[in-house]
Amino acid sequence: MRKLALNDEILLSIQQPARYIGGEVNTVNKDPKKVDIRFAMCFPDVYEIGMSHLGMQILYDMFNRREDIYCERVYSPWTDLDKIMREKKIPLFALESQDPVRDFDFFGITLQYEMSYTNILQVLDLAQIPLHAADRTESDPIVIGGGPCAYNPEPLADFFDMFYIGEGETVYFELMDRYKENKKQGRSRREFLEQAAEIPGIYVPAFYDVEYHEDGTIKSFRPNNIHAKETITKQLVVNMDDAYYIETPVVPFIKATQDRVVLEIQRGCIRGCRFCQAGNVYRPLREHSLEYLKDYAYKMLKSTGHEEISLSSLSSSDYTYLEGLVNFLIDEFKGQGVNISLPSLRIDAFSLDVMSKVQDVKKSSLTFAPEAGSQRLRDVINKGLTEEVILQGANDAFHGGWNRVKLYFMLGLPTETKEDMEGIAELSEKVAEIYYEIPKEQRNGKVNVVASSSFFVPKPFTPFQWARMCTKEEFIERAYIVKDKFRQMKNQKSLKYNYHEADLTVLEGVLARGDRKTGALIEEAYKNGAIYDSWSEYFDNRIWMKAFETCGLSVDFYTTRERSLDEVFPWDFIDAGVSKEFLKREWLNAIDEKLTPNCRQRCSACGGMRFGGGVCYESKN
Repeated sequence: MRKLALNDEILLSIQQPARYIGGEVNTVNKDPKKVDIRFAMCFPDVYEIGMSHLGMQILYDMFNRREDIYCERVYSPWTDLDKIMREKKIPLFALESQDPVRDFDFFGITLQYEMSYTNILQVLDLAQIPLHAADRTESDPIVIGGGPCAYNPEPLADFFDMFYIGEGETVYFELMDRYKENKKQGRSRREFLEQAAEIPGIYVPAFYDVEYHEDGTIKSFRPNNIHAKETITKQLVVNMDDAYYIETPVVPFIKATQDRVVLEIQRGCIRGCRFCQAGNVYRPLREHSLEYLKDYAYKMLKSTGHEEISLSSLSSSDYTYLEGLVNFLIDEFKGQGVNISLPSLRIDAFSLDVMSKVQDVKKSSLTFAPEAGSQRLRDVINKGLTEEVILQGANDAFHGGWNRVKLYFMLGLPTETKEDMEGIAELSEKVAEIYYEIPKEQRNGKVNVVASSSFFVPKPFTPFQWARMCTKEEFIERAYIVKDKFRQMKNQKSLKYNYHEADLTVLEGVLARGDRKTGALIEEAYKNGAIYDSWSEYFDNRIWMKAFETCGLSVDFYTTRERSLDEVFPWDFIDAGVSKEFLKREWLNAIDEKLTPNCRQRCSACGGMRFGGGVCYESKN
């Protein structure tokens, strides 16, 4: 029997001990002495969240297919175990072998959302690895970060040895091979970092210097090492069917946030919403073939015993073979008690027909994401969704037996007016009215329309990266305007309105567009107790406000400040595929309320074509 890192006394004293023992179905077990590279892969949040992350499952499977690499999983210890590990000086350990992370060659941390940044310091600290890359020695693991937040790595630059910019299936093995060779030759950590810096997509922060103007904006960002590149170009999979995918996903012992088989049908998006970072950095859209997806659906359901399969993409309705795939899944698995989940669908006749086949209508609600309350503002954000389409979709749904609708909006979008805000309540009211136009005897009880608004955060590599962000007070004031308007609606008893936390959003805005100076802010907040900031019950805004004061940084500099079109951004050295010229053009189109067609209607010369595949070449094949 394996020896566990935690004794029985500790396991019996904490919540969900199954988070820490490993040994789940489909885990990989190797002899650490028989591999050349040990890679600890970490999701810096609680186990149930991390186990739901598709990217980590793909890389875990990919690494472990190589005999010379042993990849193991690590998650953030929950607050109860965190306290015990500090008191008893128990080092952070990997689930499979239960060995300390500090004994590994690599410590890879996925960067999925800004509010996990203090948890990154938590796992480094518990692993007994120096927080600052500059303080690490030859015996410390190489700390590498990747994922969506790596598209602005600068707030975390001091804490990482390197970042991987782009999709993990591309150059990771080249990086591993160089590490093996470096180790074999007895070369130093620095020599390996220099070799790594030559690989496309790898960014080593120590090899770059930043200079600032007196006003705090960036004057220059330059390499200080001959091995470092001026520009880091994102890496992506051109042919999706050639990419690694998971045949045997790890099945958790306890219920994860998404306890199902996930079938990634495509990457990227054709829509071009101007607020959406994922829609820009994952360009161009690339699809899996129907045969590939059929094959993996079989393999994953068989190897896991899961009773649900979910189709994953940014916009499932844009997948060319969606009808064929859905009909295949229904025909093959519906009779076997397998539920089929279809997120990210546009509500049209086909989608409703599909959902009526795969869902219990009485138990489900339909989701629309108008994002803005008025057509004018939907044009500003390039949503490409008209009120007519929304109301027609609601009408079709209500006639199909649905009576619950969720509507998602954003408050604080560029150019937003009071009319746009009140439009959230007015559109919700119109959706309810559509329901009550159905004869009473044909209705399925009362209608329930739930409108939720998050607060807008400008993200790097979007047309809105130049936008001013609202203050906390402005966000709350806007939410109250919407709330008051809801009270005036005739069908207010059928309507419900929720909004996000403003404090959290403002901080997310600081970290999303932060520079290297914000690293000191994250460290100060962490040292004063900030942890699990994405969990509202643990987020303490006072700790962060005090950290701003201690570090001499201004919230407004990163959020409400107007940015000129020629300002150098902290992430400008990264080539994410979309050109800055395209983003500027889209920013100006937003101000002029001009729509840009989707990628299948017309190419907008975003820069994605040079990758040589995907939607850019569909009509040329």
